[in-house]
Amino acid sequence: MNDKKLKKDKSVKAHDAATHLSTSQHGRSASSAPVAQSGLSPLMRTVIGWVLPVLGLVAIAVALLAYDSDFLFRVQELNLFLYTPLFFEQQMVVSGGFLTWLGTYFTQYFYHPWLGVVLLSLWWMLLMWFTKRAFRLPAYASALLLVPVVMLLITVVDMGYWIFYLKLRGHVFAATIGTTVAVGLVWLYRVLSGRFQLRNLFMLLSTVVAYPLLGYYGLMATGLMALLAWRMGNGLRDQLLSKVIATIVAVVAIIFVPLVCYRYVYCQTPESGIYTTALPIYTFYGEHNSYYLPFELLTLVLALFALAYGSWRKTVRRSYVVLGNIAVLAILVVGAWMGWYKDNNFRRELIMTHAVEDLDWDKVLQTYQTLGENEEPTRMMWMLKNLALFRQGTAGDNMYHYKNGSAAPDAPFQVRLSQTGAKLIYYHYGKLNFCYRWCLEDGVEHGWCVDYLKYMLKSSILNGEMKVAKKYIDLLKATKYYKDYAEHYEPYLTNRSLVKHDVEMKPILHFLSGPDVLTSDNSLVELYLINNFSNDNSNDPVYQEACLQAALQSKQIPVFWTQFSKYADLHNGQRMPIHYQEAAYLYGHLENKIDISHMPFDEEVKKNYDDFMAAAQEMGEMTEEQMKPLLYPRFGGTFYYEYFLIRGLKSY
Repeated sequence: MNDKKLKKDKSVKAHDAATHLSTSQHGRSASSAPVAQSGLSPLMRTVIGWVLPVLGLVAIAVALLAYDSDFLFRVQELNLFLYTPLFFEQQMVVSGGFLTWLGTYFTQYFYHPWLGVVLLSLWWMLLMWFTKRAFRLPAYASALLLVPVVMLLITVVDMGYWIFYLKLRGHVFAATIGTTVAVGLVWLYRVLSGRFQLRNLFMLLSTVVAYPLLGYYGLMATGLMALLAWRMGNGLRDQLLSKVIATIVAVVAIIFVPLVCYRYVYCQTPESGIYTTALPIYTFYGEHNSYYLPFELLTLVLALFALAYGSWRKTVRRSYVVLGNIAVLAILVVGAWMGWYKDNNFRRELIMTHAVEDLDWDKVLQTYQTLGENEEPTRMMWMLKNLALFRQGTAGDNMYHYKNGSAAPDAPFQVRLSQTGAKLIYYHYGKLNFCYRWCLEDGVEHGWCVDYLKYMLKSSILNGEMKVAKKYIDLLKATKYYKDYAEHYEPYLTNRSLVKHDVEMKPILHFLSGPDVLTSDNSLVELYLINNFSNDNSNDPVYQEACLQAALQSKQIPVFWTQFSKYADLHNGQRMPIHYQEAAYLYGHLENKIDISHMPFDEEVKKNYDDFMAAAQEMGEMTEEQMKPLLYPRFGGTFYYEYFLIRGLKSY
């Protein structure tokens, strides 16, 4: 009897020892195991282990700054973080609101693009550290640490015109912070003891806490823990039972925690989106699901890391290590390049917008001139260029010395100038009510941002609505980088005469004598301004020149003659700009209704007209498209070329 009991005790001890050994083997750090003993030196292991990921991170940061500095600056202008308790409370009314609050906080640092990129890189560095610790990636596979980083990079650099339409604020940092915290929670789960169901309790608790704070990323952490449970021991003798229990806990938590929050905690989250809160919503006149691909790949890669836990080989040949890391880096470089938004006109628009805000008119024109031979400008670029020339007083001589065109914005939806540039353009042409209207409408629809508050503030001051302006000054004073901006305008509230000495506002005063009736522009900013100015008139020389330029662009001959006569009266005895002469000379010959024989045209104007007509007559059998490249080198800077050969431009 005693012999049987002794044998049974020995059998149980042997089983316990085997279970302990299995758990220990799974828990041992794969990265601490000897790596490629046959070839890699300790220095080489260190280089591959961390120097390679860090160098990759530096390369990403340099690329961001070199290629997208103006994009990042614009992102922070379309962001808003207020240092007030109310702002925090407003973010917390939905699940994932804390992540939005953090995202908007860090996004404001893109005011200095280099600083924002440094902070983003530090978050990515922390993510790589957590990834290595949570999933015990070996040193020889360190290039894999960059995979989640590149996926997150693509979610930033693939946006393009989405920055004007996405309703999730702080999205540039939100995905990175959410992923980093999620992987950090997985690491904590792994280092916890498997005894007394501590890991399962932590999994449930982290879901209850993380989902309200992080939204989708809290659920992602729970799912990764469940996968990791299948690769680890949980302190139970029956390992299969422990894994099944962990899976059940995860599934129950993922399903019911969002439902409970939806039913009893939050009232502003639609039921269809309770599992994807804190993710951007790429819905605008249709579903654009391809933009979710980086998020899906990110989740898949982390899931594969969890499933590969404990299965990495202890030794790998040096050639495999080198070739494997090179292959991963090559795939990541190609993937990042393919995912990077490459519309050069989009970047030109951002640079020109920034230059207008700085009143750097030369930079506006220089940026426009970077158009390649086979590129054409967007209508926003054309309008910003004309604004710069108008401010410099050279539009009448140089407006058509720049390539014209109507390239469509590269976006999967209809981009409207009313969202991308109307506020700035309306403001500088004195259409303050339209400027304010689009700020208000977009603020309600897409969320408030610094950019809208700035233009609402300045429009209110110019309109004499000082109580309204005070409201926007108070809001901007609650920001980090625009406090000085708001304080600059504070004296204007009690001394409106300061407007006359303001370098930016003084030219706008010329337009305030004209009508500023808020009607409908049908989202077609350019057409509205052309029609509005060309059918108006003023005794103010600056305002009247804007009317003449609009008439010139409308190509309506009777309208032009009305504005031309008024302009000539206001500038009696002064030199007439070239393009105005060209239009008068051309229209005089086309209709013969106005006697132009007594007008003092420059000889160059008359010669260009004669030469253009002669050249066009020689090409009589050609189509306009065939004639364009042949006539542009000689006549591309004239109104004659513009009138006859630039047709069908589409405003948006």
